[in-house]
Amino acid sequence: MVDALGVAVVGFGWMGRVHTRAYARVRHHYPLLPLRPELLTVAEEAPGRAEEAAEQYGFATATRDWRDVVADPRVGAVSITAPNFLHREIGVAMAEAGKHVWIEKPVGLTAGDARAVADAVAEAGVAGAVGFNYRNAPAVETARELIASGEIGAVTHARIRLFSDYAAHPESALTWRYERERGGSGVLGDLASHGADLARFLLGDIASLTADTAVFVPERARPTGPTAGHARATGGERGPVENEDYVSCLLRFASGARGVLEACRVSVGEQNDYGFAVHGTRGAVFWDFRRMNELGVSRGSRYQDQPVSTVHVGPGHGEFGAFQPGAGNAMGFDDLKVVEAYRFLRSVAEGVPYGATLADAVHSAAVLEAMTRSAERGTWVDLSHGD
Repeated sequence: MVDALGVAVVGFGWMGRVHTRAYARVRHHYPLLPLRPELLTVAEEAPGRAEEAAEQYGFATATRDWRDVVADPRVGAVSITAPNFLHREIGVAMAEAGKHVWIEKPVGLTAGDARAVADAVAEAGVAGAVGFNYRNAPAVETARELIASGEIGAVTHARIRLFSDYAAHPESALTWRYERERGGSGVLGDLASHGADLARFLLGDIASLTADTAVFVPERARPTGPTAGHARATGGERGPVENEDYVSCLLRFASGARGVLEACRVSVGEQNDYGFAVHGTRGAVFWDFRRMNELGVSRGSRYQDQPVSTVHVGPGHGEFGAFQPGAGNAMGFDDLKVVEAYRFLRSVAEGVPYGATLADAVHSAAVLEAMTRSAERGTWVDLSHGD
């Protein structure tokens, strides 16, 4: 028997749409999932946007106030895809109301915000999932297995990059993303949060780090109306960009491995250039999000001049088999969110966490705060002692 689960989506920009499509598709790919998500409510404060979402996607109810979702007994699970500054208030309220929470990273503006949501979820005994979607790529999960198995030997060093041009245009609107009070730590929360999660997912805990940050586009025009995504604004009053465009960071892992993490939102010529290279004493693995279904693998006993093979992931890798019948058939970004929805709903059904959890969000947020402290002080920061 399949039980219905009423779901709501709070915040209906691009990511709200991605969550909604994931709910709609999840049982197509996972027909044995014992829950059937039903789209009950969409909440979005921008005038008319919730009603448009209800019309397009079939939500039963539309509202401009997320508190209506808290009070709705029909809603059992909530996707929180609102701006960062609302994450803590909404996440805690939903958990305290007994609703399962699937929330986008970075889960608030600070590590304290992430901990507050994590604590509320734990105290309420509800499921909690976080949108670290890149770890769901079958090639990434395969890389993790190769590293853990010792196929490439002991890890010596790694590079993780997240370069994008979404904020490169000087006419990009000065939205909440560029304000400390509402957006938090700029590219750290937006992109480096994924990098911190991937680093820990692949290589274990980060022991210490040192970081440098910069703002390269110091002013932008304020929008004159509601915006979505990374809209442009011309002619409006100009204001300062308060958070980081760029971060570079040296990492020391608890294992003794070394790493470099670099992220930038104003990289002209780069479109979602996300990936990693992990080197070990006997080999290496390489992944590029833009070739998401491929994994470069070097292993053997040659050391010098050892070749790299391209592995096209297939049904035996991660969740690939739920989407495609054979290697060489591509999965895409939205598929990673379907995997995330599946793991969230499975967590709800079984009472056991699957996929990225609020604890992972707290770890990532602690790394971001250490980066900020390091950049301010110009020193190494020891995460193991909470320096």
